[in-house]
Amino acid sequence: MSLSTLVPDIYKHLELLSDGTPLPISDEEIDETVEAVRACLLAWARPEKRNNNFTVRMSNVGKPDRQLWYEKRDESGRGTVDGATQIKFLYGHLLEEIVLMLVRMTEHTVTDEQKEVVVEGITGHMDCKIDGEVVDVKTASRFAFNKFRDGRLSEDDPFGYLGQLAAYESAEGTENGGFLVLNKESGELCMYVPDDLDKPNIKSKITNLLSALDLETKPDFCYAEVPDGKKGNMKLSKGCSWCSYKHDCYKDSNDGQGLRTFKYSNGLTYLTKVVAEPKVEEYL
Repeated sequence: MSLSTLVPDIYKHLELLSDGTPLPISDEEIDETVEAVRACLLAWARPEKRNNNFTVRMSNVGKPDRQLWYEKRDESGRGTVDGATQIKFLYGHLLEEIVLMLVRMTEHTVTDEQKEVVVEGITGHMDCKIDGEVVDVKTASRFAFNKFRDGRLSEDDPFGYLGQLAAYESAEGTENGGFLVLNKESGELCMYVPDDLDKPNIKSKITNLLSALDLETKPDFCYAEVPDGKKGNMKLSKGCSWCSYKHDCYKDSNDGQGLRTFKYSNGLTYLTKVVAEPKVEEYL
């Protein structure tokens, strides 16, 4: 079996429901999914007490060096997760278990779920292997889903998903894995297998990252600023806009004023350089 046929094979089986044909899912497979969902709920509702000391993990090793440099020095509590985000984490985990159930009803093989792996002393748990290749199961907004579907993740990967995948593959000695992604808005699935050139050399990245985190000098900016319109204004890229540390990172922008935030019709925009005052409300 090939990962390239995974999504079409899932869709083909789901089409059976249209005429009332039962899906090829055994009672045992349904029970396994129910138990996996129960485990997700328990882990979410009764989390282990977290060690607040910063550590490099598989889940963050792919993030930009500068972001992790700030995270290591964060004593402000900006890493606190709000209620709405906690809910998103919950249904994301639950939907990922449902997606794996859909994979199991096909002829594709799921193995090594939540297997612990280690690379250069960094530990993590991969989602699974499908047909012998590492696969990270994701749920995504329409915007994020399109990056996977269109093969544009390497252009904007603020959460470091490509580095995370490269780390799992390095530990397992495989190289043709990817991301099985569910669009939470439309129900659409895609299977994205990135090119080798889009994935970092993870061992070199870890070595360079650990060195950079120990320096007092900040690493280079994660993403370049981008133009906002045609009058000379500059703004944060999408990757930086979501970051908790953007105001610290760009405190010297706008001649020392720091970021200026404006309420555009499509949301908040963070300007690093204002040449022409936007004709919208400034968010103070």
